[in-house]
Formats: sequence, C-alpha cells, structure tokens
Amino acid sequence: MKKVVTFGEIMLRLSPPEHLRFSQANSFDVIYGGGESNVASSLANFGMPSEFVTRLPKNDIGQCALGELRKRGVKTDHIAFGGERLGIYFLETGAVSRGSKVVYDRAHSAISTIEKGMIDWEEVFEDAQWFHWTGITPAISQGAADATKEAIEVANKLGLTVSTDLNYRTKLWKYGKEPGEIMPDLVAGCDIILGNEEDAEKHFGIHPADVDVTKGDTVDSDAYRSVCEQLYERFPKSKKIITTLRGSISASHNTWSGVLYNGEEFLDTDTYDITHIVDRVGGGDSFMAGLIYGLINFDGNDQKALDFAVAASCLKHTIFGDVNLATVEEVEKLMGGDASGRVSR
Repeated sequence: MKKVVTFGEIMLRLSPPEHLRFSQANSFDVIYGGGESNVASSLANFGMPSEFVTRLPKNDIGQCALGELRKRGVKTDHIAFGGERLGIYFLETGAVSRGSKVVYDRAHSAISTIEKGMIDWEEVFEDAQWFHWTGITPAISQGAADATKEAIEVANKLGLTVSTDLNYRTKLWKYGKEPGEIMPDLVAGCDIILGNEEDAEKHFGIHPADVDVTKGDTVDSDAYRSVCEQLYERFPKSKKIITTLRGSISASHNTWSGVLYNGEEFLDTDTYDITHIVDRVGGGDSFMAGLIYGLINFDGNDQKALDFAVAASCLKHTIFGDVNLATVEEVEKLMGGDASGRVSR
C-alpha cells in the first residue's frame, strides 16, 4: 500500500495535570502533537504507511518530537532541520462550564521559517497516494504558505489525492495576510475538503442559515447542506465536502456527528453523546485520519468511510493527548453499536 503524506507543524504541548488551572500548576504534562502530525500518527496506528514532513530545530527538543513520531511508526525521512526552536502551546483543560484555554508560544518556530524549495516534494511523493495539509500551516507564515502551495502543485501533477482540514485559528494569521488572500488558491487544488461552519465562514464567507452552534443543543445536520453545496460549487476540483458537527453542552459533554456531500448524495451519521470527555484536542484530526482510512479502504462506500471517521473521533475524546490511539477493531466495534466499554479479557 502506498503511503499518506502530511505536512505541517508539530509542537510541544504543556498541560497542567488533573484539570488544574495555569495558576495552580507546579508541573506540566508533556505531549508532542499538531494537526497534521496527529493525522499521520493516527493512520500509522491504524496500520497504514504514513509520513510527516515538517521543519524541526536541530536540538534536543526537536529530537524529542522526532522520537515521538518514530515511536508511533510515522516515517520521517524528509523532515528538514534548521530554525531556532520548536513551537509550544500551553493547554488548560476545562471542565463542565469552564472551557479549555490555549496559549501559543510559537513565534519564530522552525516551521515558520520554512521556504519554498526546502523540501523535494517530487521525492517525498515518489511512493505516495495521498497528501494532507491543514489551514493551520499557511496561517503560520508566508514561507509556510508558499511551501504548502508548492506541495499541492506537485501532488496535483503526480495525481495524488489531496485533502485539507480548513482548521481556522483565530490566534494565528499574524503575518499581514488574511485567510481570504491565501486559502482559496490552496483549497482549489484539493479533492477532499473538511471543515466546520466557522472554517467556511472565516475563510470564504460561507455559513449555514439559521444555525446557532453556541446554544449547546444537538446540531441539525440538514442545516449544513448549504455549506457543503456552496463549497462544492466554489471549488470545482473537489469530490467530497465533509463537515463535523459538534454540539457543546459543556466542556465535558459534547454531541458529535458528521455529514458528507459528494455532489450527488448528502450523507449523515448517528450522533454520539460524549458525556465524559477526557481530551477533545485532536478530535478533528482523528476524524480526518479516520476519513482518509475509510475512503482508501472502503473505496466507493462513502457512508462507511464517514461512519468510521465519526466513530474513530468519538473514541479519541476518551484518550489523553493529541493523538488517537484507538485501533481499527475498537472503531469497528463502536460502529457496530457496542458502546458498553466493557473490559476486554
């Protein structure tokens, strides 16, 4: 099987343990993760060959991030080395009515100084079938945006499937460009587009009619049909538009489902009621990894691929850290209706 390649930033995550606030913390849990590296790690955990491309500083912390990727079975053959530092983000995990909080410390990170021409994408994609990127990477710097565009153009030329998770981040886009100036040109080269209602609105001015996702009620999947149809029309190369639907009842209790539009069918899934969230960071990444796995392994069965993605990401909410460590067997068990959580002996 040919590999899936992802490109972006891996960061050092520092989190106070046991839902403590920053002001209460005397220590931090150490995790390495990032949108695209999480996808690569999840796919490797599903038994699929995957490779992550980035730029890392040539120091001990960069080596720790590299070691984490290798531990998960992710190929790292084409990582570029250089720059000053690894980006950091601090996560204060919320509970019940107190939302989680993220503080970034990623200015001047190694990936922010990447430039077009630093990665030999022809070589990277030599034995690949799929390339995945997210809207986080072009939000970091102009150089990162240029490198992303270069990768998409080579992937298109070689006939790879290209996917994106739009992933709008309000705390990024600080280098003088707005998302609307950068993202449309990049997304135009994509076959598979994943994004929620905020992503579509912030990047392209597209939003669902008559939906207030802040009320915390279960989201009506039909309300997002117009978003999918507008994205499909806006980007003619696209073959499938997917949206995750999160209803936030509290920081600890969410509902979770998804929809997929392939130009003919508008598919949805059962809604999972996640009542005791362990860690929601990486939920969208686990969905994307599940979707890529499903679209490759269940070729022609978009419904099964969507169901697998939603079930996989549901399980991610029960796992501490950025990466989904659920197995294919566990995902399929949940898909089959077994949510009992009984001990496996």
